[in-house]
Order: sequence, then structure tokens, then C-alpha cells
Amino acid sequence: NHDNIQRQYIMYVPASYSSANPVPLVFCFHGYGSSANVNFNYTNFKGIADTAGFILVHPHGTLHQGTPHWNVGGWTLGSTTDDVGFTNALIDSISNHYTINSERIYSTGMSNGGYMSFLLACQLSNRIAAVASVTGSMTPQTYNACNPQHPTPILQIHGTADGTVPYNGNFSWSKSINDVLQYWSSYNNCNPSPITTNLPDINQFDGSTVQHLVFSGGDNGTTTEHFKVNGGDHDWPGVFGNMDMNASIEVWKFFSKYD
Repeated sequence: NHDNIQRQYIMYVPASYSSANPVPLVFCFHGYGSSANVNFNYTNFKGIADTAGFILVHPHGTLHQGTPHWNVGGWTLGSTTDDVGFTNALIDSISNHYTINSERIYSTGMSNGGYMSFLLACQLSNRIAAVASVTGSMTPQTYNACNPQHPTPILQIHGTADGTVPYNGNFSWSKSINDVLQYWSSYNNCNPSPITTNLPDINQFDGSTVQHLVFSGGDNGTTTEHFKVNGGDHDWPGVFGNMDMNASIEVWKFFSKYD
């Protein structure tokens, strides 16, 4: 119960969990109009949690004009839900019942859930080690009021042909992916020029290819990274859309490097 609203979430605790050992905590936020359950099923972080030993949480958004959402500004302006406060309270609640490594709390999500992850990096960074956005971005409201407290590793996975969250942004509600990468690589004090690697085009029938851009050399060893899916749409790579990479595996691989 947060702000007198009954909130819901799915939590997955791997069989290997022991209260004697602090474990990482990974949040995964669903897209606009989606649900915790749908997101839990297709991202399949469960299988990765079993191997890597982190506790996984899929929160569920409140209704805004009848649609499950995360209050990130932009197209959700007018929402009164305090999702940052909810996440903060959720970290407290879970930490009271499980032995969480407070230095290793991460957030990822699809679309609106990616925007939410950036909002946490901006407004709850004292608790969030690193974030990854899949097909999300930053709203102007998040971007203009961003106040991170520490160098924050950022991973952005995005298709150049995304018809829902445009790669080049939209003046009124979404920053371009280049703006986002520039903001974080500059804040983290990374090299301004990325090292670019082409991923093997394993599936030649998915209509897209992937480049991995790494802005390295940031403070505290941080990087700002981007999987640029050339020709990719509003997809979770490895599940639907691009099949040259698995977004969930890459997200955890990224998180696992940072505290």
C-alpha cells in the first residue's frame, strides 16, 4: 500500500537464494498498456535469475485514463501517481524480507518501462546502480529535471525504425536516443566518441542488424552503451523483432559489471 493505493508486483526468488548472502535486485518495468505478468513472461529474466542468483521484481503500473502506466511525464502528464516513491518503498519492503545487496539494485524495462528506468536514474540514483532501457527514452520532464548522484552506467537498446518511440525523438514528449546517449556519456565523463562493433547478422530474415556502441572511460569505470538495431522496430530483441541478440541476456551482462 503506497499513497493509499494498493500496488501489485510479481517477485521471483531463485531457488539458490540464501538469507546468509546478499543478492542483487533487478526491477523490470512493463510497457504502457501492458502488465507485470506479460512482461515477466516474455522477457524471461527468470531463467537468468536462476543462474545469476538475483531477485527479480516486475512491478505493475496504476491506471491513467484507464491504461496501466508509469508516471514519467510526456504522454503521461496529468498522472498523479508517485512511481518513484513507490519504487523506493518497494526496495525498503523487499529489503526487510530478503538479504539484498543495496549496492547492486538495477532497473530495466520496455518502452514506458524504459522511461521509468531513466526516471529512477535521475531521481532515485542513491539506490540505483545502473539502468537499461529497451525501446524507451527520456521525456523532456525527466531530462530537464535529471539530478543523478553518482556516475551511472546506462544501456540503451533501440531500433532505428521504432514506430512507437521514435529514434529521433519527438519535440513534445520524447528525447532522441542521441540526446539520451549524449546526456549520460557527458554526465559520466565518458569518451565522447564511441567504440562501435557490428554484431554478427545471425538471423538474416529479421530485417535488421545490430551495432554495439560503447562510450568508455567514464568516472568510476562507468560506460554508456547502446545496441543500435538498424531497421529494428518497437521490439524486445531475442523475443520478437531482431533475433541477432537477446536483450535480456545483454541487460544482465551489463548490470553484472557494476555496483
